[in-house]
Amino acid sequence: MMESDGASIRGNVPQYSVSEISGAIKRTLESGFGRVRVRGEVTELKRYPSGHVYLSLKDEGGKIAGVIWRGSVSRLGMAPENGNEVIATGRVSAYGERSSYQLVIDRMEFAGEGALLANIERLRRKLLEEGLFEPERKKAIPFLPSLVGVITSRSGAVLHDIITTISRRFPRDVLLWPVPVQGEGAAAQIAAAIEGMSVRRPRTPDVLIVARGGGSLEDLMAFNDERVLRAVANCPVPIISAVGHETDTTLIDLVSDRRAPTPTAAAEMTVPLRSEMVADMAHRNARLTGALTRIIQTARARLDQAAARLPDLPGLLDSARMRLDDRGQRLDLALPSFVMRIRNRLDAPGMHLPSPELLIGRSRARLQALRLPAPELLVSRARGRLTAPTTRLPSPELLIERRRAALRAVSGELDTAWQRSLQTFQLRTERQRLSPDILRSAIRLQQARLQGLGSHLEAVSPRAILSRGYVLVQDVNGQPVTSAEARPVADRVVLSFADGDRGARLDSLSPQGDLGL
Repeated sequence: MMESDGASIRGNVPQYSVSEISGAIKRTLESGFGRVRVRGEVTELKRYPSGHVYLSLKDEGGKIAGVIWRGSVSRLGMAPENGNEVIATGRVSAYGERSSYQLVIDRMEFAGEGALLANIERLRRKLLEEGLFEPERKKAIPFLPSLVGVITSRSGAVLHDIITTISRRFPRDVLLWPVPVQGEGAAAQIAAAIEGMSVRRPRTPDVLIVARGGGSLEDLMAFNDERVLRAVANCPVPIISAVGHETDTTLIDLVSDRRAPTPTAAAEMTVPLRSEMVADMAHRNARLTGALTRIIQTARARLDQAAARLPDLPGLLDSARMRLDDRGQRLDLALPSFVMRIRNRLDAPGMHLPSPELLIGRSRARLQALRLPAPELLVSRARGRLTAPTTRLPSPELLIERRRAALRAVSGELDTAWQRSLQTFQLRTERQRLSPDILRSAIRLQQARLQGLGSHLEAVSPRAILSRGYVLVQDVNGQPVTSAEARPVADRVVLSFADGDRGARLDSLSPQGDLGL
């Protein structure tokens, strides 16, 4: 019985091949589960050169293998990393060669807001250590860009608000690069748009606005993507981020050069208000005009003061002419006196020299005085007898002849000396004689100097200054009034003009500039 029962059992159990069993299991899994959403922590993540991504999802009680085919990686919606808690959407399939099953994933998202925030915080710390948030890396926004680049969705109110605000404030050219701002592939397209804007030719935008409207944390995750953040950090064009509303904060706000709370505020940061610029230019123009006017007035006052201190040219010429006339007149009077003094000086030596007759008479007188008396006899007292002189004296005729010869020699020497002195004096007189041309030139020179001095005296005269329109203000006691704050007695002053004096009374000016009564 037992043998018959065993044979019957073996005959009733169907026999399958391995491939049939594997195929049946695969069909059962795929038809029984269909599309499923599995929550778990990413582990054992591997990216292969073929582009496929293999990973495992685990929780406290188990683990399931998963695969992301190359065609689904770009549409995944996020870049999975080990440790991320995600929700993977796909279908369950079996792999018969290894008798295993796996989850074929075509969509993935972070599991809950806490997981998203944790991933954002982890990426923030990473970029902070790399220095992507440093203020030194921020680029200045141009004051008035000629071309504004906008990266946002083609549809929606964000683009309309930006264009309207720019047109209202200061019309500028706007270049749009439309991209999806959420969902699968949004981060990759935003990063590509930023890189494309920075290398666009021939016109590269002067500033970029990356904007989108508000949304949940999951909707804004494209702007927390590392690819987008690094594209913003490497972009040479200044970038203004305007993602979400005022309370929404994404990592792109930390990397960009300027953060705007709303897209409208980003447009306001991009271009200045035209009316304010016009008013500011008008104000600056008024200040510049006033400053130039004050400078011109100051320079004119200094010029007038300098002109008042310097004599005018006609006055100098008149003074020189007057000096020249006076010197010429004095020269005409002094020339005859000068000639007379020269003649007296020439005649003075001749008057002091004795005449030849006088010299001869004096010589004759000395000669007569030298004549000796007749010889006398000498009386000898000792013996009392007459003795004859032992020495024979020359005769008077011989003495007279000798004196005459000496007188003739002296007279010749005197005549020679007189002629020599007369010739020397005549030569000196000829040298000192002035020609008429030299005298006329000297007269003209002295006349010019005389007129110049006279004109200078006339120019610096107080009357000459008053004749140019100036007035000397004095009080009743004759003291000058030099300040507008002065208070003379009874406010009475005396105005001295070039042709006379007038009395006046000082009055204050009213606020409107009229004379007060």
